[in-house]
Amino acid sequence: MPTTIRQAALDKSAGPIRRMRQYASYDWTREMPRSKRVITWAGLLIQGYAIYSLWMRSLIWPVMWPKGIVLYGSVWALYVLGTGLMNGMLTSEFVRKTQLETDQIAARQIQQTLQPGKLEKLPGYELEAFYKPLREVGGDYFDVIELPANRTLFALADVSGKGIAAALLAANIQALVRSIASVESTPLALAKQINKHLSRYTPDDRFATAVFIVLSRDSGELTYVNAGHNAPLLNCSGSTTFLEATGPPLGLFVDAEYEARTTAIGLGGTLLIFTDGLTDSIRGEHPENRLRDASAESAGRTMANLKSLVDPKFNEDDITILLVRRIARPASSGAPA
Repeated sequence: MPTTIRQAALDKSAGPIRRMRQYASYDWTREMPRSKRVITWAGLLIQGYAIYSLWMRSLIWPVMWPKGIVLYGSVWALYVLGTGLMNGMLTSEFVRKTQLETDQIAARQIQQTLQPGKLEKLPGYELEAFYKPLREVGGDYFDVIELPANRTLFALADVSGKGIAAALLAANIQALVRSIASVESTPLALAKQINKHLSRYTPDDRFATAVFIVLSRDSGELTYVNAGHNAPLLNCSGSTTFLEATGPPLGLFVDAEYEARTTAIGLGGTLLIFTDGLTDSIRGEHPENRLRDASAESAGRTMANLKSLVDPKFNEDDITILLVRRIARPASSGAPA
């Protein structure tokens, strides 16, 4: 079974000189399966012993044996054996890494087709999104789905874990959301049905936090279910409301209960939905307060302000941001804000 890479040993934010020193001293064999690592180190030690034997003029010092051409032939054979073992294992690992990288690139290309490539314009609203996976593929999912009766569904989920396994579960959630929303688009129905599916058909250590919000565009009413996710921020008229959790994460308990709640976004208000990769990447205490201040600033700079809060030294997870801003009443509606 392959060992895991110790990410903390390599500081990605270090300068070129420091990074070069880290790479030079890093034991790259630790990324190999245990058996390959043992063979690689055995080959390296055999090479070292061959050099030692040549220097001491003996394979078994202090006994001077063998002598002459037999010694040099034996040392050469040992050195070639060690080199062959080490190069064979390194080449095998290189091939494995290349295949894995190819699979990751293919998975990323597929995942990119699952995320909204371009957000559709909503009358009376502005939408902005930012998605940055930590690795080639990530476990974050977000979607914006048009519904009947001038409604829009905002869905965002954060799957436990990272890499391809998390990306597969995120793709599964995306398929479930779109399938269920085409029949029953209420946030409560989405949360309950997806929770049952994940509880029955995914491993026990796999779950996802999620937020499902349905916006009635004419009135600005928001109906939401928060399944153990970071509380979205609603900024309206200088006050901030946190859309706190109304149930546990999806996939933990098959009979979990969820509650749907309602609020509203007024003219000039903003709704900020995000994953914990954003808050975890913010230096200092109370990152939610800094998010609140950034999202309440000038409309044209809000997303840039949010992204500027991310500190690469603390970024160890996927980051997803979905920003909704109400700029005007829809022309087709005379309803009060």
